[in-house]
Amino acid sequence: MDAIFAHLSIALRKPNSDVWGKVRVIAIDAAGKVFAGIAIGIGFAMAKKQLNRPTRGP
Repeated sequence: MDAIFAHLSIALRKPNSDVWGKVRVIAIDAAGKVFAGIAIGIGFAMAKKQLNRPTRGP
C-alpha cells in the first residue's frame, strides 16, 4: 500500500511533459489555415466561373 502512495506522489511531483505538444499545435493550426485557404480559393473560383457564364437571352 505504501508503494502505491509513493508512486502517486512521484507522479504528482513530476508531471509528464509533452515535448512535441507545441509542435503539434503549430502543425494543426497551419494545416487548418491551409485547408481554409483552399476552401476559400475554390469558393472564389466557383463564384468567378458563375459570373463569367454567358446569359441566355433573346
